Amino acid sequence: MADRPIRGLPDEDVEALIGRLEALLDRLERATGPVAELAAQAVEGLALMYGTALARVMALAGDDAPELVPALVRDELVHHLLALHGLHPQPARERVLRALDDIGPRLRSHGGDVELIEVTDDVARLRWSVAGCGSTSAAIGRLISDAVTGAAPELRVEAVTASGEPGPPALIPVEALLRRPATPVRGDPG
Repeated sequence: MADRPIRGLPDEDVEALIGRLEALLDRLERATGPVAELAAQAVEGLALMYGTALARVMALAGDDAPELVPALVRDELVHHLLALHGLHPQPARERVLRALDDIGPRLRSHGGDVELIEVTDDVARLRWSVAGCGSTSAAIGRLISDAVTGAAPELRVEAVTASGEPGPPALIPVEALLRRPATPVRGDPG
């Protein structure tokens, strides 16, 4: 059976929209006054409404069409929205570990290694090491951060130094919002 076409914006338009929304939300966060407060409340209300609708879709799919859940998770945008709303069927820790397994060979080929220390409600703490110069270390750090935020966009990535102290936080790149999950959901052949 052929895949049905997905309606809505193509991925490149979604990326552009995400960029515009981030800029608008950043401006809204800095704005003051009663109109800014109303706008912030409206955005929060819309996010809550869409999250609730998505929760209902997942409940209906799980009850009436469980085979639909892996297809929903495979869609980059839906995958990230599920994670951001706390609806993703896979635990964040599991998604992070799979993402790290997927990039393991590439890390090792550059003399790098990564260890997941812990996943809390909103942070993935990782320790990584790299044999090489600072630019290699920065590139490996970006690779790790991109892989983790692509798999679990609801988490911030925090590097832990050898002493156990937190390092600087990693940023979530806009393109991570559309990245496919590292591995399929259990029971999903593709």
